[in-house]
Amino acid sequence: MNKINTDHKIALLLHGGIKGDRGKTGLSLLRYSPCQTVVVVDRDAVGESLAELTGIKTGVNSQAPIVESVAAALAYQPDILVIGIAPSGGAFPEAWQPELKEAIAGGLSLVNGLHTPLAQDPELAALLQPGQWIWDVRREPENLAIGRGQAQYLSCRRILTVGTDMAIGKMSTSLELHKTAQSRGLKSKFLATGQAGIMIAGTGIALDAVRVDFAAGAVEQLVLQEGAGQDVIMIEGQGSLLHPGSTATLPLLRGSQATDMILVHRWGQERIKDHPDFMIPPLPEVIKLYETVAMGAKVKAIALNTALLDELTALEVIAYTQAATGLPCTDAVRFGADILLDAAMADTASSEMAMLDY
Repeated sequence: MNKINTDHKIALLLHGGIKGDRGKTGLSLLRYSPCQTVVVVDRDAVGESLAELTGIKTGVNSQAPIVESVAAALAYQPDILVIGIAPSGGAFPEAWQPELKEAIAGGLSLVNGLHTPLAQDPELAALLQPGQWIWDVRREPENLAIGRGQAQYLSCRRILTVGTDMAIGKMSTSLELHKTAQSRGLKSKFLATGQAGIMIAGTGIALDAVRVDFAAGAVEQLVLQEGAGQDVIMIEGQGSLLHPGSTATLPLLRGSQATDMILVHRWGQERIKDHPDFMIPPLPEVIKLYETVAMGAKVKAIALNTALLDELTALEVIAYTQAATGLPCTDAVRFGADILLDAAMADTASSEMAMLDY
């Protein structure tokens, strides 16, 4: 159950996450959360421009100051401290414990998206005053069962983002698709399956907190609950079939009974991050893999992450990828998701012919 509302003011704990590689959760909140982030805590970027560092240059959150500590953040009168890092394995850095205590002592509630449960920490619990709380987002839903494939009987389109690796933009692509669908008057719902998505949407399942036997069932339960009455649902992808440590993608495919897939890839990445022995095959081979495993759903388009490129180069590699795969392609965060939504909502024959002229 969501404990954040749009009246809350957030302090975002991101030590090393802005310039480093573990700030995915926090940066996603800055870009997509309806709540206001009034201050960011990152000792490695104190006083620098958040907009320039992140590329998030619109919206009130882009103007949040960066300070060195929770103590300094209290001056901006936040209500909630959100842990914004997403390290490999999801473990909480023990060295940050004093800052959590300082936040609670300063009257803040905590939102924790890591695997380490903080609500059960006796030292933190002892500091809570009436009205304060700790929300551990990564918790297994109740009343789970194994998957039964029942989502196939929903009338709505079920668009699942799949990827060549973790942390490459599957959630962002799903959110951009949802925003575009709503702008067209479609009844659309974004279904969150990870901690950042849940914090943004207010509902969802933390799939990596679910026992593997019940993972497809948890996805199915979510899709059945949220898909009824919708024209389309955007299901946030997790992990990758190519990643040696990922178990999330197959339950998403089975539980959602996806009607369509969007493949997300970071341009220029040839190997799985942190696992250099595992190559990423050419995209046509990846497309074939996903379509084989999905047993019916087709990859309709490519969402290309071009964040590290200038705009002209981004357009060039998008055109190249489109030619190489025969599928519509764009960077949804950079250029919008209209092309992707058009392809996903079209019938298969039409979507294979849809090409963007760059």
